[in-house]
Amino acid sequence: MTDHINWQKSSFSGADDSPNCVELAAADGQIMMRESDAPDTVFTTSREKLRAFLLEVKAGEFDHLI
Repeated sequence: MTDHINWQKSSFSGADDSPNCVELAAADGQIMMRESDAPDTVFTTSREKLRAFLLEVKAGEFDHLI
């Protein structure tokens, strides 16, 4: 399923072969996320939900988790 998809990771992840990265891709109007060390496990969400989540992260809503 995920072989033909163009996955993108953050430039903050370091080297291209870094094993601990969150990767994102867009396909069929959805956003997919996976961890580079578990590429067969894919989480799918909408653009709107991802946007809301990222705004909450930027606002510090999840700072207590790290």
